[in-house]
Amino acid sequence: MTSLNEAALPELARRLPVPTYDRSAVRTGIVHFGVGGFHRSHEAMFIDRLLNRGGSQDWGICGVGVLPSDARMRDVLNAQDGLYTMVLKSAEGTEDARIIGSITEYLFAPDDPAAVIRKLADPATRIVSLSVTEGGYSINDSTGEFEPRAHAVVHDLKPNTVPHSVFGLITAALAQRREQGTAPFTVMSCDNIQGNGNVARKALVSFARLKDPNLARWISDNVAFPNSMVDRITPVTTDEDRAAVTETYGFTDAWPVVAEPFEQWVLEDRFTSGRPPLEDVGVQIVDDVEPYELMKLRLLNASHQVMSYLGYFAGHRYVHDVCTDPLFAEFIVGFMEQEATPTLRPVPGLDLDAYRNELIHRFSNPAIRDTLARQMVDASERIPKFVLPVVREQLELGGPVDRAALVIAAWARFLEGTDEQGEPIEITDRRLDALRDAIRADQENPGAFLNVTEVFGDLGKNARFAAAYRQAREALQRSGAPAAIQNLTNPSILTRRTS
Repeated sequence: MTSLNEAALPELARRLPVPTYDRSAVRTGIVHFGVGGFHRSHEAMFIDRLLNRGGSQDWGICGVGVLPSDARMRDVLNAQDGLYTMVLKSAEGTEDARIIGSITEYLFAPDDPAAVIRKLADPATRIVSLSVTEGGYSINDSTGEFEPRAHAVVHDLKPNTVPHSVFGLITAALAQRREQGTAPFTVMSCDNIQGNGNVARKALVSFARLKDPNLARWISDNVAFPNSMVDRITPVTTDEDRAAVTETYGFTDAWPVVAEPFEQWVLEDRFTSGRPPLEDVGVQIVDDVEPYELMKLRLLNASHQVMSYLGYFAGHRYVHDVCTDPLFAEFIVGFMEQEATPTLRPVPGLDLDAYRNELIHRFSNPAIRDTLARQMVDASERIPKFVLPVVREQLELGGPVDRAALVIAAWARFLEGTDEQGEPIEITDRRLDALRDAIRADQENPGAFLNVTEVFGDLGKNARFAAAYRQAREALQRSGAPAAIQNLTNPSILTRRTS
């Protein structure tokens, strides 16, 4: 069986599209931290599309991993010469696949952090992009301030240490560029955070200030941090995905990426040392990203949280199962229309009614098999960024917050660690110990969960939201998730059914 690598491309070109450019002539212009499924289905795909148009050969990607778990990506990409298969699956059952070749190098920082710093300090590197998850910036959601808590970040703030963290490596490289008189690179966040460029700036400048205040001032004055909105649903690759590539296309790929056909990237045109002509390959280059990012974060990302905990208790395990259940589809649409949309700004060129309908269609795609479990990882980072901003603005507007309160109550119930049949729930959250302490307090004093200020800030002091939360918590305990939703969205039907 043929294995995916550079030597196999001529043979594989008879089966599916492969890079048409000379990969040996591509030079690194972008260094990316966090090479996972989303980066490979999104930014790397756009760069591959650009390279296939001809030219732009100085915008290849060097991936960097910093976590121990990134060693596997190192091994796979090195064995496959950076190549991988991208498979797009539509809700209608069609499939489109191609080989992506824009990642031409991969460095694993624990192997050789100096090599990563050299690559970052190289004048050819003009963009450093990030997909390090919502919690990777060490920003307190309640205060908006930098709070170094990750072990690697704390390590890097000690004097005379070899950097381990993303910000430690970037800061060391920018220090070298300043000393050498080399122009700084742009730092481009691709994470699902409102004002992700502003958050990246806050994190990096704050980190640098603790190391070298003069360097921090130079970074603040000279480094660009464009905001962006990124969108493509990309579930975790499974063994079934690997087997399907082998069966369908006749070669082995140790880590293909499967995604939906939909793609969107809205990017602020603010760069320090130039950028690729991404507008030529479908990227929206704009002056103001905020209307687009608010739309995506508060409709798409918030809806993932809205569906996940309640859906789990109803017995669903996949996103498409929840969204083809009429009760849940109506609940999700109701949240988007009544609670989230009133907090948005007008979005140039977009019909929000059509966007909401398209989201339900995308969520309902059975070919993607996106799991609820993926949406619930590190909920204490996601909920404050996606759901709670909607709550805060609606409280200021005097608008409804009942659906959001039910979602928070379902999350609290989820954190108890067992489902409605008493089966254990596997929970992954960096704040799990503190959250469970709060849940134990909540069981004796309903509403105490809202006093976790790291997550909720001062929301626990808002009498209207606290009352909505307590009512939702009681409804879940009394009758379960489907009935709690039904009672909220159409109580008259529930009354008729139970009378």
